[in-house]
Amino acid sequence: MDETGITTVQRPDRIVARKGFRQIGSLTSAERGTLVTMAIAVSAAGNSIPPLFVFPRVHFKDHFLQGAPVGSIGTANPSGWMKNEQFLTFVQHLVTTVKSTKESPILLLLDNHESHLSIPALNYAKDNGVVMLSFPPHCSHKLQPLDRSVFGPLKKYINSGCASWLKTNPGKTISIYNIPAIVAAALPLAIVPNNVTAGFRVTGVYPFNRDIFEDQEFLPSYVTDRENPTTAPDKLLEHQKENTDNTAVPHIGPSTSGPLSSPLFTEPPFIQSTEVIPVTSAPSPPTPSTPPPLLTSTHATPSTSSQSSLSIQPTSFAVSKTNHLITPETIRPLPKAGERKPGRQQRRKRKSAILTDTPIKNELEAQQALKAQTKPSVVKRKVFVGKVHVSTKKKRVKKPLSDSFSEEDETFCLVCGGTYSGSKDPWLQCVQCKEWAHEKCANKDPFYVCQNCDSNDDM
Repeated sequence: MDETGITTVQRPDRIVARKGFRQIGSLTSAERGTLVTMAIAVSAAGNSIPPLFVFPRVHFKDHFLQGAPVGSIGTANPSGWMKNEQFLTFVQHLVTTVKSTKESPILLLLDNHESHLSIPALNYAKDNGVVMLSFPPHCSHKLQPLDRSVFGPLKKYINSGCASWLKTNPGKTISIYNIPAIVAAALPLAIVPNNVTAGFRVTGVYPFNRDIFEDQEFLPSYVTDRENPTTAPDKLLEHQKENTDNTAVPHIGPSTSGPLSSPLFTEPPFIQSTEVIPVTSAPSPPTPSTPPPLLTSTHATPSTSSQSSLSIQPTSFAVSKTNHLITPETIRPLPKAGERKPGRQQRRKRKSAILTDTPIKNELEAQQALKAQTKPSVVKRKVFVGKVHVSTKKKRVKKPLSDSFSEEDETFCLVCGGTYSGSKDPWLQCVQCKEWAHEKCANKDPFYVCQNCDSNDDM
C-alpha cells in the first residue's frame, strides 16, 4: 500500500504548437491548489482495493465522495495528510475488503511513515491476520510497486481529466469535491493488471529477485555513504590501537621453558618469520625444488658451540604478488559529503522490520510513550467572547519621565498651566497640535482637541 497526493491544480499536458513559440498558456484552477490524499493497496496478482480519500476538513461528510470509485471510503483531518486515525481506518477497510484472518493471513508492504507506526493499527492488523513488513529507509522509489508503475500513469490521467473538466465547465474552478469523480475516471486506466504486475516485477518483490538492482544503481548514495560520527575519546582509542599495531616489535631470545609455541611476527601471511637454528655449520642456500613454507613458527634448539648459545639466521622471504585494480575513482575521487554533526537532533532512523511482531511492536509502543511524556504541553490562550463591547481604541497617555529629565524638557498643561513633573495624574495629547493637558482638564476625551485648535477651526 502507498499514499499519493492529488491537488486541485493540475500540471498542463504537452501540446503541439507552432515552431518558435516557447511559452504557450494553459488554464488552471489557481496558482496553488488544495491537497487530497489517496491511499490504495494492490496485490501481486494485479488486483486492487477501492481507495481511501483523506480530505482537508475537520469533519467528514458523505457528499465528499460524490462520483468516487465504487467501494471507496473517506475520512478527514485539517491537514489532509495521512495520520494515525486515518491509517487505522484504512487497515479496517483493507481487512473488510480482502477478508483476511489469522488462518488466512496476508502480507502488507509499506514504508516507515510515522502514521504507519500507529499502535492501534498494528494491534488491529495483528488480530486480523495482516503481517506488516516495512521497506528500508530511502528505498521506496525502488522497492514500492505503486511508485514504479502505477502512480506515474495515474497522475498523467488525472491531469488530463482536470484539463477536460475545466473545458467542460468554463468559468469554474476545481474543488476538493470534484477530485473523487476525476479519480474515478482516471483510476481504471492506470491501475490495470499489467501495470500492477510490472511494478512487482521491476522491484524484485514478485517473482522474488534479489539481484534485480545493478551496482550503478547504488552510486547516488556514494556521496553520503560515510561512517557514523564518533566522539573524541573513541577516536583517541582507535588512534592508539592503530599505533600499537603498527609499532609492535617481536622479541627474539632464549626461552627458559622449552620450545616457543607462538609465532614471533604478526605480519601478513606472505611474509615468512625467522627461525632460530644452531651455528655449528654455515647456512646452506634454499633448495629451488622445495620452496619454503608460507608461514613458519620459531623453535629454540640448544647449541653445541662454545662461543654462543643461540644464533638468529633469517630465512628467505616469500612475497606474494597482488594485482591492484585501478578505477576512475582512484585517479579522480568522487566528491563526498562532510562529516555528520553528532549534536544535531534528527528524526529516528528506521529499518526494514515486521511491524506486527511482538518485540518490534512493544519497542514502538515504548518509544511513543516516552515521546508523549517528553513532549512539551501546549498552553492555549483563553479567549473570552461576550456581548459586552470592548473598545480597542487606546488612550494616548504620556510616558513617565526618565532620569535624565531637565527643566528645558518640562511640559505644561494647556488648560491649567501645571507642570508634568509635579503631577501624578495621566495626561492626554491634542490630536492636532500634539500638545499635552491633564486628563481631568481635557474632560477625559480620548480625541481631545484643545481650545486653541478648536478656535482656529471656527475661524
